[in-house]
This record gives sequence, C-alpha cells and structure tokens, in this order.
Amino acid sequence: MTKLDSLGATIAQMRAVDVIGRVEVVTGGMLDLSGLAGDARLGDRVCITRGDGSVLHGEVLQMGQGRVRMLPDAEPQGVSLGDRAVLMGAADIAPSNDWVGRVIDPFGAPMDGQSLRRGPVARSLRADPPAPARRHPLGARLETGMSVFNTFLPIVRGQRIGLFAGSGVGKSSLLGHLGRRMEADVVVFAMIGERGRELRDFIDNVLGPEGMARSVIVAATSDRSPLVRRRCAWTAMAVAEHFRDQGLHVLFLADSITRFAEAHREVATAAGEMPALRGYPASTAHMIMSLCERAGPGEGSQGAITALFSVLVAGSDMEEPVADILRGVLDGHVVMDRAIAERGRYPAIDLLRSVSRSLPRAASDVENEALLRARALLGSYDRSATMIRAGLYAEGSDVELDQAIRVYPELDAFLAESEAASIQNSYDRLALILRRAGAGKPQISAPAQSAPGPNIGRSGGNGGGRALMPG
Repeated sequence: MTKLDSLGATIAQMRAVDVIGRVEVVTGGMLDLSGLAGDARLGDRVCITRGDGSVLHGEVLQMGQGRVRMLPDAEPQGVSLGDRAVLMGAADIAPSNDWVGRVIDPFGAPMDGQSLRRGPVARSLRADPPAPARRHPLGARLETGMSVFNTFLPIVRGQRIGLFAGSGVGKSSLLGHLGRRMEADVVVFAMIGERGRELRDFIDNVLGPEGMARSVIVAATSDRSPLVRRRCAWTAMAVAEHFRDQGLHVLFLADSITRFAEAHREVATAAGEMPALRGYPASTAHMIMSLCERAGPGEGSQGAITALFSVLVAGSDMEEPVADILRGVLDGHVVMDRAIAERGRYPAIDLLRSVSRSLPRAASDVENEALLRARALLGSYDRSATMIRAGLYAEGSDVELDQAIRVYPELDAFLAESEAASIQNSYDRLALILRRAGAGKPQISAPAQSAPGPNIGRSGGNGGGRALMPG
C-alpha cells in the first residue's frame, strides 16, 4: 500500500456534514443525548466536546423516546448539560500490512509513538465468519517449538484451542513462546485488560525482536473502559481477518477471553441486561462463540486463522461460565496447573486434563500408539502418586506401575522441553523414553502419515501460507 492509498482512505472517511446533538441527561456513567435519534444506530461512536474544550468519546447503547443513550469510554467528569455531541458513525478498523511489527490500540492508533498509516479498506469489527459449508477442513500439523505440542497436544492449521490457567502460572510466557516459534505467516496478539507495566516487558522480553518482526499487538490495558477492552478482541480479530483474506496463515493469540467477557458484562449491565450465568448476562455465550467462530479455516482463496484463547480460571474451576462456554466450541483445551508450576516445571501443563481434538487424525497409527501408552503410564503414576511418595508401594506389586515409576521423571521432563528440530524428532525422543523403560515399541522410524481424514497431516514451509510483503 502506498502513502497515496492511505491518504485516499483517510479522505474517504471524512464527512461533509456533521450530525450534532446535545447532552440532555447525565445518569451515573451514562449520557442521554438529544438531536441524534433520527441518525444514530446502535454501536455508533459519539464525540462529546466539554466546556473546557476536551473531548470524550463513547458508544451508542440504547435509543428511544427521541433520545440516544451513550456509554462513554472514560469517566464523564466535566460534562455539562448542553455540551455538544457529534455523531461519528459506525465503528470500524482499516488494517494495513504496514501494521506488522507495531503495537496499536483498539481504535487502530499507534501506541509506540510512531506514525501509522490507515489501510485502504475499512472492516467491520463484528464481521460474520466464513460460510460453514464452504470452509476448508483443518489443515496440516504445525511445528510449535515445544515437545508437548508437537506430540501429545498437536495443533493443526485452522485449529482453535483454549488455554485454561490461573494467574501467575506461566500463561503469558507460553503464549510468547508460541508467538516466536510456532509456524505462521503473521501473529496477531489481543492483549485484553493487561496490566500496563507488563505490556513493555512482554514486547521486549517475552516476545522479543524475533517475535515482534512478524506480529501485530492490539492492546487495551486494565485502566481502559469496558467498551475499549471489549473492542480490543474484535479489533484484533479484524486484523487477523485482513491477513487471512490475503491467503496467509495467521496465528491469533488472545489473552484473555475472561477479561473480554468481564468487559462485556459491564457494558451489558449498563445497557440494562440482567445477569443470568453466575453474574454474566445471557448474551455472554453468544458474544464469546461469535468471536471464536471467526477464527479457523477460511473459504476459497482465504488462508486460515489458528487461534489460542486463554481463560483465567480461579482455583482451576473448569466449570465457571467462561471456561464452560469455550470448551464447548473449541477444538481442544490445554489446562495449566499451579501445583505443577510450584514444583518448577514450565510450561505447567496438566497433560491428563488436556486434549487436542485434532487427534487421532493428526498422527500416524504408530505415533498414536506411543501417545496412548505414555498417557496410560502417566495416568497410572498419577493415581498412585500419594502412595509412591509416602513409600508405601513395593516394587513388583504392579508391572505397569513399575514401568510408570521408571518412566515418569523422563516423561515429566519431556513435557517441558523445547524442540528446535522437528515434530519427527519429538516423537523419536518420546519413543526412546518409552523403550528405555521397557514400555514401548523400539522406534518410530518412518515420517508420519496421517490416518484417513480431511487434509490433516504434516505441515510444510512457513505454515502453508505465502510470504508477507508489506506494501
């Protein structure tokens, strides 16, 4: 995209006539405006000019009786009755290939102090997903740079996975690792409600220059209004769709959907919606599911959006509303456990509670046999862990448990290992671990061939997409 294209897109957004109203009523954090009812639509943006010349933006939430009700993006201090209100129109975003390597806010404004060009085409924040009957099937298995995801929890092109974790167990570090190492043409991060001090640390230390070189970060820190935090997820998904429509493979990482749901709860409550799901309004389920459905394989010449949605689960409660909604619509879930983190194993993934629905089709018969055997041994050890640690188990009492005890330290370490070589190398090392414990077949020798299924197998090249050429 040239500077002239960007300028043309900016000029096209300008309006010859402004629709102007006035502030009539201030009730708590909501503003009632007159003079806009004939032109305003739900979701439109409004700009209030206060008496001191400062401006306050917000969004139309309700309409009726000749008035428009607006929820502002910030506290409405300083607003007076009769203040000028300008209708800005529908909220949209115009991504550009030049956004790669940049940090932006949910309105497409730069957060890194440098200029940012608008793209030539505006996109709706709440676009429809690809037509279900025309979507491509899930694609090739992806290199992730981690042994556990290369084997037990494979991720295939277009898959959507939930990452369920409490605070402080290494969730952001895991997302950063995948952002650096996982196969993709472009990576889009949605950092929803993050602490302000952590944004810079994530960019410099967790993601690093290697990860930023192919990433777009959309961030709304915890001090922003619920409107802005909710918009963050939609903006990031619209950016991902921009690259997907070019035929690229996009990795979408959202941290976290819980804060997205909490922001929606605040907005919906302000609009008068009653709580239904343990404090969440009934619309929460649709809001989450509609966001998730926009990820996945595209149709026609489109690429795919492979997505990881993180969920904050207090006390590992997988039955809380947001976690329960996500588990029903995703293609797998990864559970991180605080007890595992406390004993020093990262990533702190509880393998026995995690599953990837790309299996068994994403692995060969021999690979699936090794995975099932390893899971069985880990399960056997887990069921008897208390007895083993207390010294109450006598060797020879149970052959399978004897094998589980021998193999457990190596299997546990395997789950934490990075993988610099290939998926095949990860499986070879897993086979070696099982063989040394007398618990597996000699080796996994030939490159894996997918079992029958729709185009699920090994990936090649750079995630199957084309190289991104910022224009």
